[in-house]
Amino acid sequence: MSIGIRLHDAGGKNTRERAASAAQQGFLTSQVALAKTYDETYIQPAALTPGLARQVQSECAPLSVSVLGCYLNLAHPDPVVYEQLLATYTAHLRFAKWLNAGVVGTETGNPNADYRYDPQRSHTQEALQLFIDRLHPVVDAAEKLGSVLALEPVYSHIVSTPKRLRYVLDTVRSPNLMVILDPVNLLHADNVDRRDAVLDEAVELLLSDTAALHIKDFALDNGQLVYAPTGTGALDLKRFFARVAPHKPGIDLLLEDTRPDNALAALDHVRALWQEAGGSVQP
Repeated sequence: MSIGIRLHDAGGKNTRERAASAAQQGFLTSQVALAKTYDETYIQPAALTPGLARQVQSECAPLSVSVLGCYLNLAHPDPVVYEQLLATYTAHLRFAKWLNAGVVGTETGNPNADYRYDPQRSHTQEALQLFIDRLHPVVDAAEKLGSVLALEPVYSHIVSTPKRLRYVLDTVRSPNLMVILDPVNLLHADNVDRRDAVLDEAVELLLSDTAALHIKDFALDNGQLVYAPTGTGALDLKRFFARVAPHKPGIDLLLEDTRPDNALAALDHVRALWQEAGGSVQP
């Protein structure tokens, strides 16, 4: 297993400095979101060229790129906007090949222009069908390009549960569609008291199709779930790793919600628990 970090969470003024500081702390790989690591210009389809891929790859060295982020709202209600989004996803899938990135990562959005959780609509079958309809052309592009799109389920998005993501995978039925599994993203104030059952279901239904892990922690603040660096909250990561490590020996694990001053402690925490669960860690 290789432990990585979202590059925009690392210390430094630019991509090269962030990659160097993350590598110095012991990280081996990264997640790159071009809009956050660079700026919004860099996610435009016209900008995503082989030359830019070589630049990004050089500036990320010595880190590899496990996930190229493209976290846009495929369920946007405006069909004109959707066509623009489709072009952006296609360009990222092509760019990922040039960049030698593992997968293009995305979440599943909400059925409104604001990417806003709507308890009345986000979890409906209608919203799920809209997402699947919008997803098919993106997966078709992934298949043609030989890239992999990885979906990240989030409680406050359309694909909110392991069962809903399993339904998407079984409906689309493509080897180029996989999963980024983040246990905390499946939790919410509505279900946090059942978190062991929720995460057991996620492992049972999704682990076979999981390409990468996102790891952070959570705490409860006045009844609301808030994110935290791993090792500082209430997640039983040891229990989760015990279910995962025997089946995913070489998986990339990317830390989220860290800062430069606590990333090393989070890395050490994850490494120790993974090894305790029987997994090996790339030195």
